[in-house]
Amino acid sequence: MYAPLEFLDRTFSLCSGSDICPSSDGDNTAAPMDLSLGRVRVPRGASIAPRLRDVLRDEQNSSLVKFLHGTTTLAFVFRDGIIVAVDSRASMGQYIGSGTVKKIIEINPYLLGTMAGGAADCSFWERYLGMRCRLHELQHRERISVAAASKLLANIVYEYKGMGLSMGTMIAGWDKTGPQLFYVDSDGVRLRGTRFSVGSGSTFAYGVLDQFYRWDMDAAEAAELGRRAIFHATHRDAYSGGYINVYHVKADGWVNLSHDDSGITKYAEYMGFRAQTAPTTASTVDTGAASTDTMIIES
Repeated sequence: MYAPLEFLDRTFSLCSGSDICPSSDGDNTAAPMDLSLGRVRVPRGASIAPRLRDVLRDEQNSSLVKFLHGTTTLAFVFRDGIIVAVDSRASMGQYIGSGTVKKIIEINPYLLGTMAGGAADCSFWERYLGMRCRLHELQHRERISVAAASKLLANIVYEYKGMGLSMGTMIAGWDKTGPQLFYVDSDGVRLRGTRFSVGSGSTFAYGVLDQFYRWDMDAAEAAELGRRAIFHATHRDAYSGGYINVYHVKADGWVNLSHDDSGITKYAEYMGFRAQTAPTTASTVDTGAASTDTMIIES
């Protein structure tokens, strides 16, 4: 599993104290740097093999390279299908990398995948899943089921377990058994459910979902619930924000319902703030001042 690292261990462990790494036959004559011959120049007295081990893995072979991620994605099943809602902010450590990332991958006209974790990992493997789903259609002359697609993705990423993949994705779709929703992560875990939220803002989104979710909602209510849950997460989680994208998965395919900004205007709208005038009378003991109107913000 760590063949490249083992090769570097064998190669660079021979290099401390010399300018030129010896080749496999023990020849120490100087030669141009050629990776194919196992010759790499390193500083005299230095060996990078221990440093690679310290950075990439520990004694238990677990990854020591930690990445900071932030996002909020959610999906839930209801009477008329599945609502998938996400934000659009991508962060690089403590910095905002982008505010317009498309975190819903359109695998095929009946399947959607979400992105949480490493953007490159999620995007690549879900697009690869789209290719495999298309091959399944050509070979078997029928659409792949949501369960089979999610199992295929879980099996693929499981082969790379412990190699640094970072994925927490949801696969949502409609097949001949009805609406189906699965959670798949980079360890190969695969779960079927009716409500999932993934990302650093998921705890806030779950609070809204748990309070207002009902199976018998209509499409408009369900879309508004998904939008509101993502909105509240963006205003409590520093790593979530940007735009709120909402998709509806139906029997005849998915539909992109909305693309809303999660800015201060939406904040005022969702929190129910309204401007109201309340008359207050100033003291007239000495000045005899007239009454004034004071603007009060109520929630």
